[in-house]
Amino acid sequence: MPIPDLHDPALVQRLQAKLDGKTKPLGALGRIEALALQIGLILGTESPQLLQPQLVVFAGDHGLAARGVSAYPSDVTWQMVGNFLAGGAAVSVLARQHGLALTVVDCGVRHAFAPSPGLIVRKIAPGTQDASAGPAMSAAQCEQAIANGKELVQGLPGNALLLGEMGIGNTSSASLLLARLTGAGLVDCVGSGTGLDEAGMARKRAILQEVLQLHADAKEPLQALAAFGGFEIATMVGAVLEAAQQRRVILVDGFIASAAVLVACKLEPHVVQRCVFSHRSGECGHGLLLRHLGPDSNTPARALLDLGLRLGEGSGAALAWPLLVSACAVLREMASFGEAGVSTKS
Repeated sequence: MPIPDLHDPALVQRLQAKLDGKTKPLGALGRIEALALQIGLILGTESPQLLQPQLVVFAGDHGLAARGVSAYPSDVTWQMVGNFLAGGAAVSVLARQHGLALTVVDCGVRHAFAPSPGLIVRKIAPGTQDASAGPAMSAAQCEQAIANGKELVQGLPGNALLLGEMGIGNTSSASLLLARLTGAGLVDCVGSGTGLDEAGMARKRAILQEVLQLHADAKEPLQALAAFGGFEIATMVGAVLEAAQQRRVILVDGFIASAAVLVACKLEPHVVQRCVFSHRSGECGHGLLLRHLGPDSNTPARALLDLGLRLGEGSGAALAWPLLVSACAVLREMASFGEAGVSTKS
């Protein structure tokens, strides 16, 4: 079923009138007001409340990592999953601080995890194939990963989904998806990822150019996703599509999560209306990606924060979360001029 346009002029008018009537000069709360209006529109109410927020970290390994496109070995993927589950990672700390339910999904990690609270196993395979030798995944695997993401969200409570990811090599997949699906030059899409030096960056660019040329015929969104990977990105695409269909607020983390949103928007353009972009990543391609996800070709999607973050995991989404809570509280609880007995502007 197609994801419908949220355009509702009557609700927008009511939300704006409610914001304008609060005890403040017009627009004095800046982008918090725009955020409150967007959340109200997504949830279809003048008194939005964010309930049982779910922060989901999608994890998967990438065959392309064997080519040296990351500063870290692939084993870091499964080791960091263990760190998430043990509560020691940045996203674990932030999720605890802000009362966010944290779930880690094994979408295709090259490791067999013991059952653990907070872990859901939806493993397609132990890592994707090397995209420099062939498609990262088959069309059937890509389809299954998307279906897994949809099913996952169907089983989660609440009305807000925060996106996170983990996968050594996944900035390469995100860069390739950005270049192919937007037509941007690859050099503008590729950053240092986990912290490559100049020699590492040169190697990464050369390898990704090779991959892009090998899969020149993979032009449609799902073709590109299958060609470049990874399992965690494809599962995240399914989660985004389902969350958008359910009119959940989708709080997007950084570069890789935004690449998943890009694929979802190529399939269903109205997905972006449900997305709040938590921050602008320090990864160089993210600014370019936000421009392509904006309301028009000249206006980028506006990220709430710009802190030079490039960790991933959902850390930026967790940091931005309190702003969404505050925006809803202002709309629900702040007094109007009439209620407070405060004089309006002359």
